[in-house]
Amino acid sequence: MNIKGKIKKIDATIVVNDKFKKREFVVVTNDTYPQEIQIQFTQDKCEILNGYTLGQDVDVSINLRGRMWTDPQGVEKYFNTVEAWRIEKVGKGVSMEALTAPAEDDDLPF
Repeated sequence: MNIKGKIKKIDATIVVNDKFKKREFVVVTNDTYPQEIQIQFTQDKCEILNGYTLGQDVDVSINLRGRMWTDPQGVEKYFNTVEAWRIEKVGKGVSMEALTAPAEDDDLPF
């Protein structure tokens, strides 16, 4: 499964314990009704995001993960995670600042 869109947010790596770390990021899809999808890389893949910046167009390969947890009162709860296993740059990309900056007039004669 793939998600295509622009990177809106990249968080720092979070070390949960000595056996697990994750790094979350948000991609805004290119759909008619854009969605803001939080995705995570885990373990040794956290560093992959070091080569990416806000506003970049990306194609992210993901797996959907789900699990059940029983709280102390015995109530079952379910959680979903969107886990990335690959990310690729698409096109040139645009910085988030460029998306919000006012357009400047061009003094080129043509």
